Formats: sequence, structure tokens, C-alpha cells
Amino acid sequence: MGGVEDEEPATKRMKLSSEQLRGLSNGSSFIEPISGSSSDLMARPLSSEGDEEVVGTKGVIKKVEFVRIIAKALRSLGYTKSCAHLEAESGISLHSSVVGLFTQQIHDGNWDESVATLCKIGLLDEHIVKSASFLILEQKFFELLDAERVMDALKTLRTEIAPLCINNSRVHELSSYMVAPSQCNLVGSRSQDTVRSKSRSKLLEELQKLLPPTVMIPERRLEHLVEQALLLQRDACIFHNSLDKEMSLYADHQCGRDQIPSRTLQILQEHSDEVWFLQFSHNGKYLASSSNDHSAIIWEVDVNGGVSLKHRLCGHLKPVSTVSWCPDDHELLTCGLEENVRRWDVSSGECLQIYEKVGLGLVSCGWFPDGKRIFSGVNDKSISMWQLDGTELECWKQKTLRISDLEITNDGKQIISICRETAILLLDREAKVERLIEEDQTITTFSLSRDNKFLLVNLVNQEIHLWNIEGDLKLVAKYKGHKRTRFVIRSCFGGLAEAFVASGSEDSQVYVWHRGSGELIEALAGHSGAVNSVSWNPVNPHMLASASDDRTIRIWGLNELSMKRKDPHINGIHYCNGGT
Repeated sequence: MGGVEDEEPATKRMKLSSEQLRGLSNGSSFIEPISGSSSDLMARPLSSEGDEEVVGTKGVIKKVEFVRIIAKALRSLGYTKSCAHLEAESGISLHSSVVGLFTQQIHDGNWDESVATLCKIGLLDEHIVKSASFLILEQKFFELLDAERVMDALKTLRTEIAPLCINNSRVHELSSYMVAPSQCNLVGSRSQDTVRSKSRSKLLEELQKLLPPTVMIPERRLEHLVEQALLLQRDACIFHNSLDKEMSLYADHQCGRDQIPSRTLQILQEHSDEVWFLQFSHNGKYLASSSNDHSAIIWEVDVNGGVSLKHRLCGHLKPVSTVSWCPDDHELLTCGLEENVRRWDVSSGECLQIYEKVGLGLVSCGWFPDGKRIFSGVNDKSISMWQLDGTELECWKQKTLRISDLEITNDGKQIISICRETAILLLDREAKVERLIEEDQTITTFSLSRDNKFLLVNLVNQEIHLWNIEGDLKLVAKYKGHKRTRFVIRSCFGGLAEAFVASGSEDSQVYVWHRGSGELIEALAGHSGAVNSVSWNPVNPHMLASASDDRTIRIWGLNELSMKRKDPHINGIHYCNGGT
């Protein structure tokens, strides 16, 4: 029963087929520099001429920009004297004199003068000038209301803001504040200069976002560039899989292969026949497995990562095809193959309820996010929703295949099922809207990411496709290398931030790919039969489990991790202290 070559139940046989789609390309954005005025007071945007002095070995960093961004960072950190020294020593000013004057006028609340100075900055885009003037005059309007100078505020609105002829809806909103001035307390507070001063700082930040960066350098620009560089290094690191890995500015970031679980730490041997499915609980403290031996097992994960048998769940008269954890992990569903669904108490191992339909068999199961209802696929191609007490609440006809995976999104709105051999249905229960993922090949299984944004789709042509299901449906990646010719083989997301994809395989190995790049990074040997299912611990990115036709479950961990056990054989569990 354990080998790949053995005769298998009909439920594990599938047909062959294949599919190929399009690749992706990354776009890029471009901002054209804005020319300055010839006046001494004009803000001179940075030149983009090729002969401008540069720093660095690649010739891409303009010295003037580099110094100004450093000066901006120093000032933002409160090192104003250091900023001034840098400007004096380098001969490069953080801002032109006109921009410096403009900034000071905003801080001082000299609104009319700041609007006049804005026009001297030399901006070519009239819309930007008007939008910036609107923000300044809006602040003037609110501060006049704060000072209870209602007629002056009205005059500003009528003679200065309205003639700009932009943002009419906002002008009407400002007019309403004349009727109910108390509403403007959202913006400031009466007779509190500190609050108004803080508001002016906020105004400057909004103006910086509006004006070209060559005129006013955005706040925290250096921090943004450094963070971007670190995150790009992290995302490019195909082995990054540890919360403990500190990223430093002193050296380029690089993780080793030792961050991927690739060593067998335990072999669980309690099942007496092929293990078809397994799944970690949401809190990572339990593992549930189901088998052709008509049983399911709840395993407990201790604080050191050791896995031990907690309950054997018996009562099904047919093989147990799948399991599903309750959102709070206190209960577990098990589904007998075209039989019934049973609900179990995780603490006691007691069967709490049996769900069944006369003359029909249930083929899949899952929980609604509230934990108060369950759903199941039925072998008449329908999906049923049940109360916990066994009362059937609703039934959707012809929404699933006779044997099919079933998922529901965290908001409870979308039910996902295989509706045809080559299509997956995303059914919005509330909006009554249906969307379809269509493949060219037969779909065997699928898996939903924790953030509900992505779907892993296993195909009979030995490919796994990654679909983005947020908004427009889009194929974003393909994974190849594993073997699948006859049986249902399952894959999963996993690792830190679900940055990896793992899959079983008929060649007795576990395959691991980097999700972003699609690069195959591990093929884990150890099982002696087809690997049917894999599950990555959602809390511990260094723990991976695999279920096989060889009747065992393997727990994979990091190479350097050694688990201390007094007895290498406990309750049908074999602890490995090296290799596989």
C-alpha cells in the first residue's frame, strides 16, 4: 500500500493534461525635472545634465542631490547645527533662498506673503500653484475662524479661495463652516497656539507632497531610500525565513539555505495505512492528519517543537479524506470519503456532532469565520451550509465537482470550489456574483493563502499555478519540478510571510520553491512512498510536515536544530538526530 507503484483507490487517480500562460513585466515611473527661473530668488531644481558631479562607483548618484538629502535627514533628526555645518562646508544649500523664505512664512502664518512667494518659486505647472495656494488659504481661513474673525474668514473664502476655481466641493464644505463654525475644531483648537503651530507643520508636509521634489525634498526621503534598499535585499533573498535575522546597514543582507526546514526531526508512525491529508492548527500548537485507515489523529506540538499523539479519532466507516480546524482551534472537522462530516472537541477527543445527508455522501468540509457554521461539499455537486447542531441552513446546487476542495474567505463572503475539471468558482454569497479561474488543464486541488489574496492551483500536467484573486484574477507565477501522474498531490503556502510554496510529489520527495521568484530551492528526500500532502506551521516558519503513502508523517526542521529526547521511540514516534 505504501509504494508509488501500488494499486491506488479510485479517489487518488487523476487524468493527465497541461497549461501555459503569460509572463509578467514590471513597469517603471519617470518624473521629468522642472526648470527654474533666472531670478536670484528663484528655486533652482537640480540639473539633470550628464556632466554634473557624481559620487559612488556606478556614476548614478548626483552629488548635489546626495548632500541635500543628507542635510534634510540631519534636520529631520533634530541636528540643525550639523545640517548648517554641512551646508557651509559643502557650499550646497538644503533649499534655495526663496524656498527657505516660503517655509518660514508658512511657519509664521504669513499667508498672503507665502502665496506671493510661491509664485516666485518658478513652478511651470499652474495647477500645482493653484493647489498649493488653495491649501495655504484654507489654513488661513481656519485660523481666522479659530480667532473668531468670521467676517475676515468669509472675505478670504469669497475673494481668495473661490476665485482659484478648483476643488468646488471643498469650497462648499468650507462655506458650511461659516454656518456651523464649531465643525472647524477638527482642524485646530481655539486659543491654542501649539495646536495651530502643529497644524502649520502638517500643512508644510502636505505642500512638500504637492510640490516637485526638486523644489522641496520630501520628509524622511533618506530613511525611505534606505528602507527600500533593505527590503529589496530581503525580497531578493530566496532563503529569508527568520524573524530573528536582523538586517543591518553595515553589510548586504543574505540568508543561508539553513533557514529552510530540510532535515527530518521526527517520523510519526501511528497511522496503519496511507496518510492522505494533514493540516496545522491556526495557532501552530496542533497538527491533524487523516488516513486511508478510516481514522484521523490530533497531534500536539510542544514548546520545543516536539510532536506527540493527543487523540486518535475513530468512527468513520470509510477513509478520512480531509480535516479542517475551527477558527479558534478548539474543534476539528473530519470528512469521511463520500460519507459524513464529524465535529470533534480537540481537548477531549469527543465527537460532538455528525453531519450527513440521506442517500448522499459528503466530500469536503470547512468552517465559516464566525465558528458558528460549517459547510461541506456533497457528491451531488452541491454545497451545504450547516448550523453546529446539524441543521442544514442553505444549499447551493451545481457549484462543485463530485470530489472537490472547498474554501471560504476570512470575511465569510466568498466560497471557493472546483466547479469544472478546468475551472475554479469564486462565489460571492452576498452580491450573488460569480468569478471563474479557468485553466487549460485539469485541476486536482487548490490552497488559499492566509491573507486570502492568492490561490495555489495544482494541475495534472505537473505544474502549480499561483493566482492573485484580489480584484481582477491574474496568474502571477508557475512552479515546476515535482512529479504527479496518477494521484491527488497537494501543495501549501508557508514560511515567514508565506514566502514559500511546498508540495508533495509521487517521487517520494517534498519540493520547496521561493514563492516570489519561482526558484526551486529544496527537494527533500526521506519518504518511501508518494507524498500526498504538506503543511507548514503558520506560527513556526521552521516547521514543515509531510504525509505519505508510506504510512508516516515527517516533521522537517532546520539542519542545526537538535531535539533532546530520552527515548528515540515513543508512542509510534521516531525521533531522528541526523539526516533522514
